[in-house]
Amino acid sequence: MDRSEALAIVREFIKNENLVKHMFSVEAAMRFYAEKMGEDVELWGVVGLLHDFDWEIHPTLEGHPQAGAPILRERNVPEEIVRAILSHADHTGIPRASVMEKALFACDEITGLITAVALVRPSRSLMDLKVKSVKKKWKDKAFAAGANRDEMEQGAEEFGIELWEHVGNVIEAMRRIAPELGLAG
Repeated sequence: MDRSEALAIVREFIKNENLVKHMFSVEAAMRFYAEKMGEDVELWGVVGLLHDFDWEIHPTLEGHPQAGAPILRERNVPEEIVRAILSHADHTGIPRASVMEKALFACDEITGLITAVALVRPSRSLMDLKVKSVKKKWKDKAFAAGANRDEMEQGAEEFGIELWEHVGNVIEAMRRIAPELGLAG
């Protein structure tokens, strides 16, 4: 499956452009890590892009992402991708076994927090965003209160990377697509 096929699925099911931007952010982070680790950049990118494709039609833990899996299978999405998407949610019971699955879990929530921090900066940009700014907002539990910090810590730990190094990597990855995210300043 290539990116254009994955994007067609995203566009079929997702109308909220902020959710699409989130999926682009996760895709960018996954591509960054695949490059860094010598893994399949296209495969990892597609997993990041598709991971929340069903959120608008199944916006609950009871539905997402498990109710989306049959849709992906109907479209002949490889099982490796379906499994990775299922593993990014603890409630599915699908353990994260591969490094790609661990990367997806690690990159998902953190992109949202990084976006929120960038949006409250005067520049509204990723280009001048520093890890220390994210760290400062991290401590403010009222800021981005819906961002699951425990899950972010767990994701970095499972992926085997120190949390703040991970934040720096994801900022760097997201900078590559900052204009598409509306975060270029």
